Amino acid sequence: MLESSTGLKWGVERRLEFIEFRLFWEGGVNRSDIIRMFDVSVPQASKDLTLYQEYAPQNAVYDKSAKRYIASEKFEPRFLRPDPSGYLSRLRSVAEGLVELSESWITQVPDTDIALTPRRDIDPDVLRSVLSAVRDHRSVNVHYQSMSKERPDPAWRRITPHAFGYDGFRWHVRAYCHTTGKFKDFLLPRILGVGTVEEGGADPATDALWQDRFDVVIGPHPELTASQKAVVAKDYSMENGSAVLTVRFAMLFYVLKRLGLLGDATKLPARSQHIVVINRAETEAALEKAEFAA
Repeated sequence: MLESSTGLKWGVERRLEFIEFRLFWEGGVNRSDIIRMFDVSVPQASKDLTLYQEYAPQNAVYDKSAKRYIASEKFEPRFLRPDPSGYLSRLRSVAEGLVELSESWITQVPDTDIALTPRRDIDPDVLRSVLSAVRDHRSVNVHYQSMSKERPDPAWRRITPHAFGYDGFRWHVRAYCHTTGKFKDFLLPRILGVGTVEEGGADPATDALWQDRFDVVIGPHPELTASQKAVVAKDYSMENGSAVLTVRFAMLFYVLKRLGLLGDATKLPARSQHIVVINRAETEAALEKAEFAA
């Protein structure tokens, strides 16, 4: 939401933001929209629309035939920062069934499909216990299935969790491992059970790979045409042919993997791999540092 000096109560300002959301993204709003979304009375919904017009008199025009307010050509956001990523996140959540349509503020849903990945099975009791350990700065014993050759079978590990990471496909918990004496990533679906809770371990502030960050400089693939490079630059908000991704060392592998940047991306076909790492030597050194320390 845009900075506001209205002094309005949160609930009122939230409804005015909703009015503006519908005006901007769906072209219009009426009284019944407000009533259904916020379960307010008819007089309250009318009052909200009147109040919105007082704060943004140029934004909405009443269409008598449609019996709704529509966005005017002079529309200027007052309560909402129009964010395509935010709107598309709502759309994605609806398409994936993560939220009900009524909770998304969207009514006119375009035909949408998502390139789904299999949903990972995370035990709610496991997540609840890990969250509690993070919140209380405690350690918890977990029955964990590692994929390493050294630990082929599930084993009990005592960990002190302090953060969560998501690589675009899987959630993991960042934790101090009392078995190895290092901070490591533990995939939540591979925690098969939880045991006793004990005193916490190392201070999260000493997890250098989590606390410290590295700048990955990306640019368009050199084999793209000038116009293709221009659109890739626009797509990734590049300036002067590059953009900087500031990444935690602990998340560097995941970010590079998701973007197809592990290894030399310039050797991949430009038609499928649109970006490359410009500071490749420094990035490879940073990745080696992160993997060695882990």
